[in-house]
Amino acid sequence: MSHVLYLDLGSGISGDMLLGALFDLGVSPERVRQELRKLPLSEWDWQVWRETRSGLAGFRVEVHSPRAPAPATVSSDSGPGARASLPRESHPEHGHPHPSHEGPSSGSSAPGHHVHEHHTFKEIELLISQSALSDWVRQKALAVFQRIATAEARIHGCRVEEVHFHEVGAIDSIVDIVGGCVALEMLGRPRVMASAVVDGTGFVECAHGRLPLPAPATLAILGARGIPITQCEEPHELVTPTGAAFLAEFAESFGPMVSLVAERIGHGLGSRTLRTRPNVLRAVLGHQAEPARGPYDWEADTVAVLETNLDDVTGEALGHFMERARELGALEVFCLPAQMKKGRPGVLLTVLCTPEKADAFTALILCETPALGVRRSWIERRKLRRRIQSVSTPYGPVEVKVAEWQGRIVHCKPEWESCRLRAREHNVSVQLVWQAALAAAQQNPEPGGRSGGSAGF
Repeated sequence: MSHVLYLDLGSGISGDMLLGALFDLGVSPERVRQELRKLPLSEWDWQVWRETRSGLAGFRVEVHSPRAPAPATVSSDSGPGARASLPRESHPEHGHPHPSHEGPSSGSSAPGHHVHEHHTFKEIELLISQSALSDWVRQKALAVFQRIATAEARIHGCRVEEVHFHEVGAIDSIVDIVGGCVALEMLGRPRVMASAVVDGTGFVECAHGRLPLPAPATLAILGARGIPITQCEEPHELVTPTGAAFLAEFAESFGPMVSLVAERIGHGLGSRTLRTRPNVLRAVLGHQAEPARGPYDWEADTVAVLETNLDDVTGEALGHFMERARELGALEVFCLPAQMKKGRPGVLLTVLCTPEKADAFTALILCETPALGVRRSWIERRKLRRRIQSVSTPYGPVEVKVAEWQGRIVHCKPEWESCRLRAREHNVSVQLVWQAALAAAQQNPEPGGRSGGSAGF
């Protein structure tokens, strides 16, 4: 049973609040800090402590550099109610040096050689990709940074590689983003779902001047993923660019909880007292209950549907991919003819898989085909109950797949490989064995039998 992490965004989301919520779910701050020590960061500290906000107990997290200058203006990525930070020449959304807070727990800098400056996205990319972090953490952390850098490049009219993260801001962003990915991995990489995205109204002060909410980078990041955002009457920033990038990278869907069984609940706290709502990010870790069947005895589950359109793939390459996908456990893989741009003939490639394998098969599509992107959705299935039973034929035992509806058999189908094996043994046609097995199954249906695997439909 795969776990689900549901993020309740009624009060927004920022990198430090997400970390606090994950710590409150049981992730060890010390273990996350040990993983962060694999990065050659210049000196940094964090404070992690429990407190209560609007009657809800949770974790506060503050990341800062000992060399941070005196605060002056509010940074747009400090999270709702963040402390002040000195204005920078560009991209203040990416940095928020905090003054030291005497919390119960503090982090420490990485040992050994330290990288004292990280100016561009390219430099941060090298820092993370060359670290000893796990492959998954490196991949996801870089993907989150990529979303922020792409949005900033679009807003400021520069190349992604040139997007500037000032020194303190770079450290702060790396700790929030990499730390969040590490914490998610420690939770077992749950599927992430979220409520509707809500931001405040008004303006945020930054180095570029007074900018409207949602912050430009936040709006661009969510828009690039097609995530809708709604503003509320709260006159403060609720969703930061880092929070938006986490949602764009990890969240599968946005809406109310559906059949969610809560196992653990965590709260990540911001520092400001909001006017209309508690300044708390609620994270619920649990699983989705199987939908009620009502009067029907069918089985139900959820599958991931991965799709991409291709007009520049050879038949051999497509056949190789489909064979490889089935070998790796795809429930089904198929292609349909499609009309592409400018009248070009192409194919619609579709892979069905279990939700936990969606990332692996997405990567396979992107690496093994000319696809530049993959559309993903999660679909509920209803399935007849199936089982495999063995029937006796003149050619020996043959396995038959039996499908039942409301306690009665509605389909019987001999397994082809089992028929082929018996046909070879007796030097007869496969069709002859298949017909004998079907007749035996229809004449002598067994109420029991071992359970069959999931069909790819």
